[in-house]
Amino acid sequence: MDTAKTIKELRESTGMSRKEFSEHTGIPVRTLEDWEAGRRTPPEYIPRLLAYQIKFEGIFSAKEEVKGKRSVSVIKDVDGNNIVIINDIRFKGKRSIDWKDVREYLKEYVGEFYTIAATGDVIYIGSDLPNEYSGSKYTHSIKGANAKAKANATQGIPELIEIAVGKHFRENNEEKHWRNAKYGWYRYDSRFALPVYNETGEIERYNVFHASLIVRHSEDKKLYLYDILDIKKETSNPIEP
Repeated sequence: MDTAKTIKELRESTGMSRKEFSEHTGIPVRTLEDWEAGRRTPPEYIPRLLAYQIKFEGIFSAKEEVKGKRSVSVIKDVDGNNIVIINDIRFKGKRSIDWKDVREYLKEYVGEFYTIAATGDVIYIGSDLPNEYSGSKYTHSIKGANAKAKANATQGIPELIEIAVGKHFRENNEEKHWRNAKYGWYRYDSRFALPVYNETGEIERYNVFHASLIVRHSEDKKLYLYDILDIKKETSNPIEP
């Protein structure tokens, strides 16, 4: 039995984050992280115990609530490249985006980690992401469709990380990041699509966007998502529903 995979699948079946699952089961978040990443091996009875709790003690009760926060899928375009389809516009702002709401939403990811399929890199979500993502110079510089795209891309962060490609490294030359990016920075390419609605409220098409994931290599030797930049609409690649 692949215990790490089993424990991760059991937790994901509830729709909960590691923090939420920890609160329900009493297992420390760090222990869950180590088990799921295969860094530590849990006692043999743990998967059976978790399965029992999920089935008979109502741990799954939060599943629909959590799952309902995201309506996301991954498809391939005609060239075989992955696109994260985000099926809901959560942050609608007619004139401007309320980045405080975006920041609060991002806090739900803190403590999670996701694996890039193409490289095997494990990307963690640190406590600095909500503030940086919602308050960076880049965020304040974008307006209109690009601001709306960045705000709503938050719903697809797990999948955007998982489908990322094109890993590029650069050294850290900024003194303020000498700890949290001690071993440098990485940039990955990813893509997502957002719905465009017609006058009757039906989805007319999906606009596809390119994005660069900025990842810092911290002094603890882990990789952390720092921000998402360079969001640009691909004008030649709309997707029909």
